[in-house]
Amino acid sequence: MSTVMDATDISRALTRITHEILERNRDAEGVVILGIPTRGVELAERIAAKMAEVEGTTIVPGALDVTMYRDDLRLKAPRALEATNVPEDIDGRVVVLVDDVLMSGRTIRAALDALSDLGRPKAVQLAVLVDRGHRELPIRADFVGKNLPTSLAEKVRVRLSGTDGSDDSVSIEGSGA
Repeated sequence: MSTVMDATDISRALTRITHEILERNRDAEGVVILGIPTRGVELAERIAAKMAEVEGTTIVPGALDVTMYRDDLRLKAPRALEATNVPEDIDGRVVVLVDDVLMSGRTIRAALDALSDLGRPKAVQLAVLVDRGHRELPIRADFVGKNLPTSLAEKVRVRLSGTDGSDDSVSIEGSGA
């Protein structure tokens, strides 16, 4: 196992992502932050807190469970459903989806399907802590904490204090690590 990001690196990446979101959208007005469970929710909370600090306003992040929208439900047992909590109407708003690791793009495709059942956003943007490549669908992140080229045999493990009860870290496990 090889650690590629520690707590300081993760905090720095989230601060940069926060400022990039605010710059792209001119401010937080009209922006809805939605985390994809599990770790995407905690990352969305951290980004929303940093946005609120910069903007001097309250920003309430939400959660978007995509389990029932996944295209691999027939292939493996689904995990337990998580709560979907959208703090405000998404119609005509910019929705920023937040996830921990982007790989094939299938989770994000499921998130786009779930969003379409909730309303019609003005735009959807994607923020990820780690982009490891290996896309199977034409999806790319707008905001990336770290590009991390990996082999398919390797696993990227994100640990967050609020979710995992351990120090924040990103590590690579498997061959080549």
